[in-house]
Amino acid sequence: MASLFGTVACRDSEPTIGGVGRPSDVGPVVAAPARFNFGTAADSTAIAAWNIDANAAGEGLPPGSGTYGEGARLYSQQCAACHGQDGEGGGAGAVLYPKLISREPTPDFAFGRDPKIAKTIGNYWPYATTLYDYIHRTMPLTAPGSLTPPEIYSIVAYLLAENGVVPKTTVGDAASLPEIKMPARDKFVADDRKGGPAFR
Repeated sequence: MASLFGTVACRDSEPTIGGVGRPSDVGPVVAAPARFNFGTAADSTAIAAWNIDANAAGEGLPPGSGTYGEGARLYSQQCAACHGQDGEGGGAGAVLYPKLISREPTPDFAFGRDPKIAKTIGNYWPYATTLYDYIHRTMPLTAPGSLTPPEIYSIVAYLLAENGVVPKTTVGDAASLPEIKMPARDKFVADDRKGGPAFR
């Protein structure tokens, strides 16, 4: 018995790992494999298929062009069912199907103080380039990503003209959209936060 207790005392004196084992009980450490054989490596073609965004400066806008007339036809086919034939919005569903066309209110941009005034492309949207980007990635609601670049450029040209931002003769493309100054652009404050709790 003394020998047995002595052995137990000796073994209990070994340090444990997390309180659940001893070094002598732990097997050899196995290095993690370099690959887990999940999925496949993304090549440039696969990456390009997902890299579809366009920024405010127009970087990322694709080749192609569109016109007001074609945009009017496409809007009627692809957009009017939700946003209204004249861009007036979806009535009770206005949160989901917002009003798109209107230059109201007057140049004081009172929508910033009056929540009852709808924010539209004509009185609120800051960049024509990001209008293209938004439509490209999210519209139409039932089939986002299904419109071609020329179709999107046409819809953008139509919406901008109907909002009184550009003439109906404007051709929408990667060169023209970055040059368009939206009515509300200067009403936005650049996000210059460097981190931390402060914000503007």
